[in-house]
Amino acid sequence: MVFSEIALIIAFWLYFVNAILLICHEIESAYWKEWELFKMKGGITLFVIIHIPMLALILYGMIEFYLASVIGAIFSFVLSLGGIFAFSIHTYFIKKGNEEFTLPISKILLYSLLVISILQIIFTILAATVPTLVPCGLC
Repeated sequence: MVFSEIALIIAFWLYFVNAILLICHEIESAYWKEWELFKMKGGITLFVIIHIPMLALILYGMIEFYLASVIGAIFSFVLSLGGIFAFSIHTYFIKKGNEEFTLPISKILLYSLLVISILQIIFTILAATVPTLVPCGLC
């Protein structure tokens, strides 16, 4: 097994862990009424509706990444950027004095998202030389 194949395996499991962390963060977001923090109209109803396609895309991306498709690599980068964004925006709100996402579990999730997201980007790049098993994903 060559280095890039090992990197692909590590990147896949980082994707898996990152997806779990982001989903847990989104569950916690309902507790904090994140729709109010971002001034979203529609309340919990719209918040849940938005998460249906978001979660479907995260899981579909994991399938594509498992298949070592180019689409999967793109999903991996997008998920990683989502984790970095979640950490960044909530850190910004906390520094502005907002009390949301200040529980120890909130901070653990946010810092874990940051670290895992950075590692996921690195290993996705390192895995980029693996031959694509299914060139167009599940097409």
